[in-house]
Amino acid sequence: MKMRRLCILYFCVLTKATTLFPSEISEDANLNFTGLAKKYGHPAEEYEVVTEDGYILTLFHIPGKKSTPLLLMHGTGDHADSFLLRGKASLVITLAEANYDIWVGNLRGNKYARRHVNLNPDEDPEFWDFSFHETGLYDLPATIDYVLNATGKENLKLIGHSQGTTINFVLLSSKPEYNDKIKLLIALAPVAFLNNLTPPVSTLIEAGPLIDEFSRNLGIEEIPSKKIPVPKFNNLKCRGGSKDHILCIFLGVFYSIFFDPKTIEPEFFQILTGHYPGNTSRKTLVHYNQIALRKIFSCFDYGVEENIKRYGGELPTEYDLKKVTVKTALLVGRADRLATVQNAELLRKLLPNVVLFHIMKPKTWNHIDFIWRNDMNVYLFPTILTLLEKYD
Repeated sequence: MKMRRLCILYFCVLTKATTLFPSEISEDANLNFTGLAKKYGHPAEEYEVVTEDGYILTLFHIPGKKSTPLLLMHGTGDHADSFLLRGKASLVITLAEANYDIWVGNLRGNKYARRHVNLNPDEDPEFWDFSFHETGLYDLPATIDYVLNATGKENLKLIGHSQGTTINFVLLSSKPEYNDKIKLLIALAPVAFLNNLTPPVSTLIEAGPLIDEFSRNLGIEEIPSKKIPVPKFNNLKCRGGSKDHILCIFLGVFYSIFFDPKTIEPEFFQILTGHYPGNTSRKTLVHYNQIALRKIFSCFDYGVEENIKRYGGELPTEYDLKKVTVKTALLVGRADRLATVQNAELLRKLLPNVVLFHIMKPKTWNHIDFIWRNDMNVYLFPTILTLLEKYD
C-alpha cells in the first residue's frame, strides 16, 4: 500500500512538473529588471546603495507623480525582478500605471546585491555571514534612507513580501526610530513566527539541522551553491522521460508546497524559471529554521558560549514586536504553508498598530501567489491600492 501511494505521488508530481514547461522560452525569461520595465512602458533608473557594513545593493526607481515614495522589498532567495515578471499584470506596472513613485530594493546576496567594498562573494566566506537579521539591521535602513534623501521626503510607504516583511519587524524593533520613516507597511505573507507548520514543510524543518551540517561540511555558504551543479531551470526538458526528470519531480513538489499550480500557466512558468531562485546565505535559512524549531521570533542562536558574549544570556534576544508601531496591514493566504493564518494571527496580537488583517478570498491562495498568481488583479491589487490611497 505504501509503495502504491508513493507511485501515485510520483505520477501526480511529475504530471504537474511536465505540464508547466512549454517548448519555447519567452524573451522575458532573459530580461533583467530594467529590460522588463522598459518593455512594459515604464523605464527604470538604477542606483547603488552601500550599507554600513559594506554591502553594495542595487536599487531600482520608476518615477511617478504621487508625492509619497513607495518601496517594495522581496522575499528569501528572490530579487526585484519578481515584482515585474507578470509584465502588464505585475504589481510594479500596476502601481506605475497609478502614478506611484516606485522604488524596488534588493537584499544582499542576490544577483543585484552580490558585491561588497572589500569582500569577494566567490572567494570570501565572510561575505555570506549574514541572516535576515543583518538584512533588516543594515540593508533595509540603508535603502530607506537613500530613498528619503533622494526624494527629500520624511517618510515612505513600504510593501514587503515574506522576508521583505521579516526585515521590517527586525528593523523596527531594533531601531524604533525608523517607525517614523514608514507611513504604512503592507505585509504580504508576513513572516515572524513559523509555529503552525504541517508536512512536508514541518518535515524539512525537523531535518534542517542535519541538512545544515551536511552543507557546512561541504563548505557551502551560498544557496544555491556553485559547489553542487544544477542545470538552469529554464533549460529543463521535463517531457517524455528526459534526463532532467528527477529535478522536474523536485520542482513539482516545490510548486505544490508554495503556490497554486492552477494559477501558473506554462508560458509564465518558463519566465519565472529564468529568474528564480535567486541567491541567499545558508545562515538565512538556518535562522528561519531556528525560529521554527524554537517557536520564538529571536536573533540568531550561536550556541550558549557565543550567545552570552553577544546577547548577555544563554539564549538569543527576542525581537520586541511591541516596538513596531508603524501602521501595518497583514495580508494572508488560506493555503500558505509558511506564513499560515495562525502565525499571522499571533503576529496580529503582538503588533500594536494593525490597521487591516486580510485573509485572501481564494482558498488556494499560497505563499508565492502574492507575487506571481495570474489573478492578482482581481483579489490582491484592489486591496493594496485601497490601502495606499487610504493612508496617503
